[in-house]
Amino acid sequence: MAWNNLTQLQSRQFCCGFCGNVVAADRGFFQQNGSRKVYPCPHCDKPSFFDEYGNQIPGIAPGNEIGHLPKELETIYNEARRAVSVNAYTAAVLTCRKLLMHIAVQQKAEEGKSFVFYVEYLADNGYVPPHGKGWVDHIRKKGNEATHEIVLMSLSDATELISFIEMLLKFIYEFPGRIPVAK
Repeated sequence: MAWNNLTQLQSRQFCCGFCGNVVAADRGFFQQNGSRKVYPCPHCDKPSFFDEYGNQIPGIAPGNEIGHLPKELETIYNEARRAVSVNAYTAAVLTCRKLLMHIAVQQKAEEGKSFVFYVEYLADNGYVPPHGKGWVDHIRKKGNEATHEIVLMSLSDATELISFIEMLLKFIYEFPGRIPVAK
């Protein structure tokens, strides 16, 4: 799809919030006073908005793609990452909390149990690496804080939890999935 009526702008290098590629663009759209601009990504053709302070929307999603994930877990993990890219930090924290339940059920935990049950299931059944119970407990505590208290989560809260979730998903899915199948 081609954009119509693009205008020559000052060249800008940025990481596209949609495709993750570092690109440079010199054509787009601008607000009358020139303080706000939209640059279509030359790679994926989706728009990145830059406000008068240089903030980019959507921003860069924290974390990395993870191999060998079941589709449902991949969808929820990427939902948490995208929430951060649009400054929805509390939503990202809540999604990370929810992801723990999905991981446990994916690993054969019984559905319909309490959240604490799922956290304990992961820890008690070897799905948390050595010295990793603190990660899962931290996700639980931050998630509980976002769920049960009148408090907003920050960028650092959200990126920290996504980092912990990423390591957990790599430990449970990606690294085992990389082992060659024995013949």
